[in-house]
Amino acid sequence: MHRIAQSIFASMVLAAGGTAWSQTSVKDPWVRGTVAQQKASGAFMQITSTKGGKLLSVSTPVAGVAEVHEMAMEGTTMRMRAVPALDLPAGQAVELKPGGYHVMLMDLKQQLNAGDTVPLTLVVEGRDGKRETLEVKAPVRPLGADAPDAKKH
Repeated sequence: MHRIAQSIFASMVLAAGGTAWSQTSVKDPWVRGTVAQQKASGAFMQITSTKGGKLLSVSTPVAGVAEVHEMAMEGTTMRMRAVPALDLPAGQAVELKPGGYHVMLMDLKQQLNAGDTVPLTLVVEGRDGKRETLEVKAPVRPLGADAPDAKKH
């Protein structure tokens, strides 16, 4: 019996050794739905990196282009622009939300309907230079949807 327990424990250790422990987590991902012929939408989420790093890129099979964008006021005009990377301070959640940082999905290949799921691949680089790839499944919310907890703020 003791040998069986040792064998099971050794198998678990070997299995865990082959699995990379994620330094980055994603919470509450979602994508805004679209109407027919609409070619762009936004993806939103909270990203936390335990040791800090930066979001380098996002990709998805539903869009020809996926970029991290920021929205900021320039005088009296709201401007949107792509950013080369998004800083992820250690242990702090960075919120990608409407009106702020977000993932812009452009050249959409299909309409995004409420209830669909959009696969997103995020590439994060840690402060140590190591890269981590996260696979995220983001539910599509209706076109007029705002952040899930927008009424709490």
